[in-house]
Amino acid sequence: MTLAVCYISLFYQRGSVTITSTNQPMVEKARGEKVTLPCTFTVSQEDQGPLDVEWVLIPTDNQKKEQTIIMYSVDRIYNDYYEAMNGRVQFTNPDPRSGDGSINIVNLKSADTGTYQCRVKKAPGVESQKIRLTVLVKPARTKCYIEGSQETGRDLTLKCVSQEGSPLLSYNWRKLTGTKELPATSLLNKDTGELSLKSVSEEYSGTYNCVAANRVGADDCFVVLNVTPPINTAGIIAGAVIGTLLGLSLLAFLVFCCCKNKFYKSLKAPIHAWFKSRTSTARSYIGSNRSSLGSMSPSNMEGYATTPYNQVPSEDLKRSPAAPNLSRMGAVPVMIPAQSKDGSIV
Repeated sequence: MTLAVCYISLFYQRGSVTITSTNQPMVEKARGEKVTLPCTFTVSQEDQGPLDVEWVLIPTDNQKKEQTIIMYSVDRIYNDYYEAMNGRVQFTNPDPRSGDGSINIVNLKSADTGTYQCRVKKAPGVESQKIRLTVLVKPARTKCYIEGSQETGRDLTLKCVSQEGSPLLSYNWRKLTGTKELPATSLLNKDTGELSLKSVSEEYSGTYNCVAANRVGADDCFVVLNVTPPINTAGIIAGAVIGTLLGLSLLAFLVFCCCKNKFYKSLKAPIHAWFKSRTSTARSYIGSNRSSLGSMSPSNMEGYATTPYNQVPSEDLKRSPAAPNLSRMGAVPVMIPAQSKDGSIV
């Protein structure tokens, strides 16, 4: 990891307390790692008071108060002042009286970035120093993708983006297959992670790798470029149109057949009823005639057979004495056939 050094300032000194830590004004570490903030010191025989070692976090806003992180006082360690670091900060040496007041902070978080001050007191001596801690985030969850058509002669862009990572991130592309060299027409932007390719050809096809990096780490991703000849869009459109027309024609035919079938069914019912009623009437007429004929005796049938229906009755039939009177009253004369002794009609 790259370590840069932050500003360490020595404040006032009284007595003979001396901080001997190496001048490291700035420290940079990656998130999740461990950092040691140094603060070693010496005292003299003149410093007879109790030893106090205190670490405070100085806010960037001057309107806010300092926050005590950990403290050693009267032979006791107090490390529960700052809730955000509970369980993550401790003295490097459990007994700071040895002259080592350095602290360790584990599982660093982005919020831990700030200015830390070590204060050593042993009356009458007092001394302090500041260290700037910067917590950086490694690039992570880097994604590669292609923007644009992968047809020959087209322009496209390979893009690379890290979802996490402290600035300033730097991106770099390389080709892993084929010539393993970026095309001559490519243009790389290391700040945005874009690789522009102009008028691509099939030789541009292959696997490309992007690496995103900052001062504390790196992450990468891959993408496969497959350049192909242009697609015959006119043929595809024509085929789609023809297919649509055929589908509509088939649908129209099915609708026609369905409507035709319903029409014939609507005509079939009244026609069937009409034939049924006519058949029933004919059967009843024939049955009644058969019953009438069946009630006649052979002798009756013989009279009907021998006597024509259009024959005018004979005037020799005797009229009833009351006939003239009935005629004057409007009555109509009725001819009654004569019968023989055996009951047959004459």
